[in-house]
Amino acid sequence: MIVQVDHLQNFKHKALQWAQSFNAVCYFDSNGFDDPYSKFDTLIAIGAKAEITAYAGNAFDELEKFRKKNEGWITGFFGYDLKNEVEKLFSQNADGLQFPDLYFFSPKHLIIIKDEKVKIISDDEQQVLALIEQEELNAGSAQPNIDLQARFSKQEYIDAVNGIKEHINRGDIYVTNFCQEFFAEGININPLPIFLQLNSVSPNPFATFFKWQDNYILGASPERFMAKRGNKLISQPIKGTAKRAADFKADEEAKQELRNHPKELQENVMIVDLVRNDLTKSARQGTVKTEDLFGIYSFKQVHQMISTVVCELQDGLSVIEVIKNTFPMGSMTGAPKVSAMQLMEQYERSRRGVYSGAVGYMSADDDFDFNVVIRSLLYNSANGYLSFHAGSAITYHADAEKEYEECLLKAQAVLEVLGR
Repeated sequence: MIVQVDHLQNFKHKALQWAQSFNAVCYFDSNGFDDPYSKFDTLIAIGAKAEITAYAGNAFDELEKFRKKNEGWITGFFGYDLKNEVEKLFSQNADGLQFPDLYFFSPKHLIIIKDEKVKIISDDEQQVLALIEQEELNAGSAQPNIDLQARFSKQEYIDAVNGIKEHINRGDIYVTNFCQEFFAEGININPLPIFLQLNSVSPNPFATFFKWQDNYILGASPERFMAKRGNKLISQPIKGTAKRAADFKADEEAKQELRNHPKELQENVMIVDLVRNDLTKSARQGTVKTEDLFGIYSFKQVHQMISTVVCELQDGLSVIEVIKNTFPMGSMTGAPKVSAMQLMEQYERSRRGVYSGAVGYMSADDDFDFNVVIRSLLYNSANGYLSFHAGSAITYHADAEKEYEECLLKAQAVLEVLGR
């Protein structure tokens, strides 16, 4: 069923309001960004016909079985700690969220919006449309001024970065992504207005509202982990960040400085090499190439350096194997990949969980698209735990003070929404 609606933004808001009454909801919004690889402008998956919850150990195998039984659209997430299944790694840091490592569901109702046309896929499409249209718009309150705590003081963070740089000087690693958590306990919030405000303050091409049971992912991610389009794989790692300026001339200068900054170029090209290597595990021989190196993309708060790496998919691999072959994404690990992940377990003070993982979908034609979970709030309403992480790339040339400031810059939109 395809319909045209008046006031598309209001329709999306109403649809998301209605969807909240279900135990499983996945909302993706590209916020109007021009993306040649996107299948839609907005997708809303509502209600679970079937679902899978899994933990590192045999999670990918369990998802493989689930996918064979559910061949239509499925949506869900991969948590960062699936690294412990992909490699011989472990995680012993604090985990206040208690999210699973993997969750997917096959939706009862699916709404796909593209070019201002709304497609509803459901056993009762007319009723779905009627129920959405009956919703009264209610923006609600984002309830700001949440008392956040940090796992690191500024000085502790600086000391940790300098410790990591000693490992780089010794040649243990070349680059890593060092992350810190900000959190609050005993919190009771209304997630939908917080997401709507976050999406207004920081509209990004991989915005996500994801709910299952009492758990929420409220995301404003600018980064694609990986997509599959036919027999083509696309990965778009982000490495390189510059603050936007209000003045046009100063903003253009910030872009040029980012484009020519030795440290930013160095970290980007190292991760591109890592992504190229990861893709070879799934690629037809000789097809891995960098389609766009050091591209500069502008978002509301920051300019980002994004490279695009592509390949042709080799025959005989399932989509689950393809994702496992590249997980976790290189932009959130470092190089060499395993050594960097091992080292970050020592230096970081909390488990990343869904942060540094990926949220996305697999479509009925076996294409897929997954973001990188960054610039995102994670919330367990059952135990009242609210969390977000911020990280930055540490290289030989990294300045610890500037890396700390970069973390706060990346967290700016989330902090604003929380009233900090």
